[in-house]
Amino acid sequence: MRTNTHWLFAFLLSVVAPCQAADWVTYRADAARTGFTPGSLPKTLSCRWIHRPSNLPQPAWPRSDRMPFDRAFHVVTGDGKVFFGSSADGAVYALDAGSGQVVWKYQTDAPVRFAPTVWRDRLLVASDDGYLYALAMRDGQLLWKQRGGPDGSSVLGNQKLISKWPARGGPVVVGDVVYFAAGIWPSDGLYLFGLAADTGKPLWVNDRTGSIYMPQPHGGANAESGASAQGYLVAGVDHLFVPTGRAVPASFDLLTGELQYFHLQKYGHDGGAPTMAIGDMFFNSGLSFNSSSGERLSSVGVGQLAATGSGLVRGAEGKVFAYEWSDEEKFDRKGNPVQVKTLKPVCEVENVAAGSALIVAGEMVVTGGRDRVDMVDVGQERSVWSAAVDGVVLGLAAANEMLLISTDQGAIYCFDASKTKSSPTTTVDWNARPYGENRAVAAAAEEIIEKTGVTEGYCLDLGCGDGSLAYELAKRTRLQIWAVDDDPALVEIARQKLAAAGLYGNRVTVQQRDTDRTGYPKYFANLIVSARSLDSDSVVEPTEEAARLQRPYGGTICIGKAGSMRVQQRGKLAGAGSWTHQYADAANTLCSDDTLIAGRLSMLWFRDFDFDVPQRHGRAPAPLYHEGRLFHQGLHGVVAVDAYNGRQLWRYHIEDLLTAYDGDELMGTAGTGGNFCVDGDSVYVRDEDRVVQLSASDGELLREFRLPPTPEGESLPWGYVACEDGILYGSTANPAHTVTFRYRATTGDLSRLLTESTSLFAMDADTGQLLWQYRAADSIRHNAIAIGEGRVFLIDRPMAQHDRFKESADRSQEMGRMLALDARTGKEFWRIEEDIYGTTLAVSKKHGAVLMGYQPTSFRLDSELGGRLTVFRSNDGQKLWEVKTDYKSRPMINDRTIYVQGGAWDLVTGEPHSFNFQRSYGCGILAGSRHLCVFRSATLGYFDFGRNERVENYGGMRPGCWINALPAGGLVLVPDASAGCRCSYLNRSWIALESSGTSND
Repeated sequence: MRTNTHWLFAFLLSVVAPCQAADWVTYRADAARTGFTPGSLPKTLSCRWIHRPSNLPQPAWPRSDRMPFDRAFHVVTGDGKVFFGSSADGAVYALDAGSGQVVWKYQTDAPVRFAPTVWRDRLLVASDDGYLYALAMRDGQLLWKQRGGPDGSSVLGNQKLISKWPARGGPVVVGDVVYFAAGIWPSDGLYLFGLAADTGKPLWVNDRTGSIYMPQPHGGANAESGASAQGYLVAGVDHLFVPTGRAVPASFDLLTGELQYFHLQKYGHDGGAPTMAIGDMFFNSGLSFNSSSGERLSSVGVGQLAATGSGLVRGAEGKVFAYEWSDEEKFDRKGNPVQVKTLKPVCEVENVAAGSALIVAGEMVVTGGRDRVDMVDVGQERSVWSAAVDGVVLGLAAANEMLLISTDQGAIYCFDASKTKSSPTTTVDWNARPYGENRAVAAAAEEIIEKTGVTEGYCLDLGCGDGSLAYELAKRTRLQIWAVDDDPALVEIARQKLAAAGLYGNRVTVQQRDTDRTGYPKYFANLIVSARSLDSDSVVEPTEEAARLQRPYGGTICIGKAGSMRVQQRGKLAGAGSWTHQYADAANTLCSDDTLIAGRLSMLWFRDFDFDVPQRHGRAPAPLYHEGRLFHQGLHGVVAVDAYNGRQLWRYHIEDLLTAYDGDELMGTAGTGGNFCVDGDSVYVRDEDRVVQLSASDGELLREFRLPPTPEGESLPWGYVACEDGILYGSTANPAHTVTFRYRATTGDLSRLLTESTSLFAMDADTGQLLWQYRAADSIRHNAIAIGEGRVFLIDRPMAQHDRFKESADRSQEMGRMLALDARTGKEFWRIEEDIYGTTLAVSKKHGAVLMGYQPTSFRLDSELGGRLTVFRSNDGQKLWEVKTDYKSRPMINDRTIYVQGGAWDLVTGEPHSFNFQRSYGCGILAGSRHLCVFRSATLGYFDFGRNERVENYGGMRPGCWINALPAGGLVLVPDASAGCRCSYLNRSWIALESSGTSND
């Protein structure tokens, strides 16, 4: 390659030099992650060996193109060895560079998602268990380790038990200092370290940038939500760049650790983990930035980047593009001429494997794609060597005239100039009987299965001994097992035997913990056993720790002497509320009866689901929660999830269930009302002209309900749906009344997003028998139906015709009538004919009151005027009070208080209450429990009613645009609802939050 600049080559040599040995290569060659090594590769290579690990990579975020750091086992080299960490079993492996055979292995407590970093005679390894480990290259001996987070608390993260602060800031070394970071959820804290590489002694620690009030990706939005760490740390000249997951990197001072900048809002649609620094700039998500200011300089283009001696190369879509640096004169803001470095295209090479991995070795570009790798001579503009591999090439490294390739299939290939091919390690001989003939333990496992019936879910072996019981259970069930013991010798034996059986990491994980204080998240275990208890001669009682970890609503403990084990099943969680309908309940209170969740929130579990949901602006139906299960709808069906550990329970397919909501700027559920509900052990889902009844426990189809016939015999869609006390309520939707787009016509199907009905009816939920039907004199808006106290309350009023037209000048609407009907017979108790203006109703069963109002929210219909609230006595319809007030949300009834964004009043007397509520940007509505309400305030916001002080945030994620966060079940449950959003919130995930400080209680 031509070299017309010297500053870049000098920089490359400066970042490569610390390796100090020809065969030492760290991830992407150097601390700046340039992908450039000065040593050349032979022009003709052949495969020397292939190493195929026993387990495939298990990436944390398999659906996120912005965080691809752990989709392969990336390698580094040194001391005649090749090293990698495993996201599958949490081990660090050393392979002989000549043969690919395993030389040694070191086991951490959680997935290792980043390649180790080399420094002198040691490896520096970050693990999801929250630690940075220093291991001797020669034999894997532990030299020191440093925990990132403040304590040993664990959460279920990406379906693994990991630290609450996993070390996902991949380590980087500059001189004799190693840097790493722990913490991916900013509100729980980010911990950034500069350590002495020889001793692990902290030189500085920054633990202040996780929760800071700062601009968020949406313009004008601010929240308490700072930086996090997910990606390989990158060292620039004076900067430490910390990838923040899906967003642009944050910059810290290399010497002090002080935050320099984090332009989250300014580049709110950009970002991703892969980052590279060159001189006074860095590159991220196809853009170049000034290192000193973080200001964007130019667009380089998407794809893989690497430095050359004179510029850059980029690989994308089967092409390699080459650029050279040149000095160009531009003018600053004051009009003064300045010299700036720009990239000028030199050439492009077509028909090569490009798009997934790219490095530069001397004068050659090595590029990878699906099932192929190419060596490209840019000067000749052609591929000079190519080889086939198995899978997508994601990792490349060049050292000591060897080319090392990592693919998404977990394979590691070694190519060199040698003509001798070593025997590739393509098979593993598992030990079918690692514990020999152990009939007593096998019988104990059979007894546990017979007595509990638990064969799936998360199992904890508390006092696991040598792991034999975990082994026997894993053989007989589909349980995911965590085995814990406080004896390090037994832990090591258990790990070795389970690994020999091929079960370690993918089925069983063994950790050394104090069995009376594991640090594990509460409620997570479906089954708790104890190998230690099998030989006990006395009656064994469950420990406090076992009771804390036992899942509510059916979590089982089975312990004791073999042949006489005792079984204890946990029942309901006292104080845990439910959310069974779109607005909490059939009464539309918008408030669960949960009394447990309160105060500051902290992570319990998080994960991604391969489950497609509608666009966030489609305002799809809210998730539901009941008795330990979280139910959520996607484009083509329903999924049920264990609310306490995030495990999928079942899915039920319904084609195009929510495709009508899959669009931008839709009114969605704000007008249609909910389309599914839970009552008892059943889930009822509306689908076009029917409702299907599914078993809440396993998703089995139990029954199908159809609309009662119309007098004219028409086939009309089912509208409103609710179920309470064994009565299924529905309505005959009016397809002639189709509201319009409020802002601009985009996607979505408004002909299926119906807001009003011509009749309301009730069926026996056991038999499908029609109990009664009310035919509207005018029309029934779905939001103006509420059920409680054995009565159905509704408003029958003329349709708002102007809702069918965009920006109608006429926003008036005729008054209607309010009725109270007997829930079982449909008999009318009372009606009010005067001044019935409302579009929403809610009922307080406890206080015998009916609330009428509007929902004057963002993206509202023109008929949602706002400005009034009225409360009636439910038994006779007498007006109790009325207030004229401005508010901007759907009203919530929380015990005896009405809350809206804009005020609070006593439900019975109308007396105003103090409500110090002000939130940042957010188009959704409030969802409450007794002590807490949650909502969107840029990121997730919450407000503690008891403290009544200010809005707080749990940052790093984007809630949906209506309701997708539920304070119920003693938790805050937040399925992902950010589909279609390009905004760079740090994580896109399903999460469950608990009250802070309770995970180790």
